[in-house]
Amino acid sequence: MDNIQIRQNNAQYFPRFLIIGAGSRGNAYAQAVFESRSLTGIVTGVADPVVSKRQSLGSKYIWNGREKQEDAEFDSWQDFLEYEEIRRKKHSAGQNVLPGVDGVFICTLDHTHKEIITNLAPLGLHIMSEKPLAPSLQDCIDIYKSVKPGDGDAQSTIFSIGHVLRYSPHNILLHQLLLKDKRIGDVLSIEHTEPVGWSHFSHSYVRGNWRRQSTSAPSLLTKSCHDIDFLLWLLCSPDGPQSAAHLPYQVSSSGSTTFFKKSRKPKAAGAATNCLTCRHEPNCMYSAKKIYLEKELRKGNAHWPVNIVNPEIEDLYLAGDRTNAEKKLMEALAEDYDSSASIEEIGMRTWYGRCVWESDNDVCDNQVVTIDWKDENSDDSGSRSSKTASLHMVAFTESQCERRGRIYGTEGEIEYNSRMIRVYTFADAQAQVYYPEQPGGGHGGGDAGLAKNFISAVADVINKRRSASEAQLLHVGCSLDDIIRSHAFVFAAEEARLESKVVDWNHWWNANVMNSLGVSSV
Repeated sequence: MDNIQIRQNNAQYFPRFLIIGAGSRGNAYAQAVFESRSLTGIVTGVADPVVSKRQSLGSKYIWNGREKQEDAEFDSWQDFLEYEEIRRKKHSAGQNVLPGVDGVFICTLDHTHKEIITNLAPLGLHIMSEKPLAPSLQDCIDIYKSVKPGDGDAQSTIFSIGHVLRYSPHNILLHQLLLKDKRIGDVLSIEHTEPVGWSHFSHSYVRGNWRRQSTSAPSLLTKSCHDIDFLLWLLCSPDGPQSAAHLPYQVSSSGSTTFFKKSRKPKAAGAATNCLTCRHEPNCMYSAKKIYLEKELRKGNAHWPVNIVNPEIEDLYLAGDRTNAEKKLMEALAEDYDSSASIEEIGMRTWYGRCVWESDNDVCDNQVVTIDWKDENSDDSGSRSSKTASLHMVAFTESQCERRGRIYGTEGEIEYNSRMIRVYTFADAQAQVYYPEQPGGGHGGGDAGLAKNFISAVADVINKRRSASEAQLLHVGCSLDDIIRSHAFVFAAEEARLESKVVDWNHWWNANVMNSLGVSSV
């Protein structure tokens, strides 16, 4: 029976989803859907080329002891696409087939998103893509074109992006206090910090997949596009998402690879390129052996970041085979390369035992972005004041991804971190402190919140409660235009940093996005 028939026979239809990519992000969304009784959807399939990864996700969140259906497991998104095209042909021919999925969660590496989305878009599926949308501006624009309704056509599907900061209880309350309740009057400036964490940065951005701009993207995109989006969410539409956006007029940035480079290598390390053969290793805080073995695996954590080194380690550990789990880890950490290896060979994979000062990384470990708004008079929104936002992305912190900041307003100020919001008002010299709910899951409940909102939007469309554009606005809270704009801001900031200049936003947008789209406005 096809989904359409199921919808006709049931007053309430629960949409079905496929997870593409069974890594940490795929598991995060699958877990959020599986464990939340409030979600009106189910995950019915997973696609990943690594057998152990997809079967691990599937056994936990899909078949979970039940009989496995033929659409529950795919070697790749291409296999799913082939299956779905055949399934639809059989259905059209009147054959009895399993219902298809209504949407997909795309949780693969960033550079794969464009190919996946542009190939799946013609199927009319609802799509949630992990952030960033793509590693280049042109790829982002190509994705936008593939999912944007044609001229004169109404939006028919939901498109969401993994900007989970919008969906945590903490940030939802902050958004309300700042914009709806206007507790500190008009916003004048925001100082926002993304403290990546010293070991997290070495894991993901020095040794891991996101260490090179040429094979991944700038760290401002891969790590902090969340934060750029967060600032634009707070400051572009202070009168509500339906009002005309109050867009910045300029953006500037500075930053570089300040520490993780060969010139900073301790002399005691000599010519060693791998932690396991380095005489300085016992005294090095970035020792791979210390980070992955001593501080994590031997203390009972076989999950992130250990399972990123090799996913088999976690399976062995959970099966009680700790000896072979450690052996697998040490084998992975011992892997290295020398001067005979090609740049392509080195860049194709990760090197978690590599010396952090001998890696091929080139992304910023310390960067500041400044965004400025002018006074603006708008017919539909009245007068909106000038303001400034700064983002500091820094690797060298005790906190790991626990954002913090201050917001200065005409009537008070707000101080926040990942657990607390303190509102101080000038008129009464009083401070009120809030401790928002801290649900389980990643990003302070943001993972579950994003999954819930995406699925709720899809359910509304399928059950004909709202149009796609209405559901997108109500549940997802950002449009396709908002998604492309927040990504474009990252690329504009990077251009400002690389060329040591201040970028005029409107001019840059028209030259780099509008011209590529071939339209006069987005």
